Amino acid sequence: MISRRILAPGTFVRIPLCDGSFGYGRVLVGLDVSFYHYRTMEQRSDIDVIGSKAIVFRQQVSERGFDRWTSIGHRDLAVELDEQPLYFQQSRDFRICTIYYAPAIVRRVTPEQCVGVERAAMWYPEEIEGRLLDTFMGRPNAREVRARVRLSED
Repeated sequence: MISRRILAPGTFVRIPLCDGSFGYGRVLVGLDVSFYHYRTMEQRSDIDVIGSKAIVFRQQVSERGFDRWTSIGHRDLAVELDEQPLYFQQSRDFRICTIYYAPAIVRRVTPEQCVGVERAAMWYPEEIEGRLLDTFMGRPNAREVRARVRLSED
């Protein structure tokens, strides 16, 4: 396994899940990692196959414990200039949201405009592993559900 500090953007990682299967991700810029809709029962390292799969979510991952994941290859990141929102933050009274786009565009929006966008939050690797397995098993992930945008005070 390899420490997060030396993983360059574009590095693919294999992620062991608690049921013995494996998920896969790719280091982006900063602490962002994208996670693929790809699960195997054996360790795979074909980054062409992995990179061809859909991305199920993108999240910021803490360096703590990142060495749980194995680096399996690298490809330079393609420059993507789409204006899809990356993350949102929400005010305590829920009425105001801020969406962060790439590169470095910030907009104030309504909570309704944040539906389906990931909350800006740091996740630990073991939380990501649980979320990936929940995704593959078709069940909700408690942390992801709690992180969704609030549309009312409830």
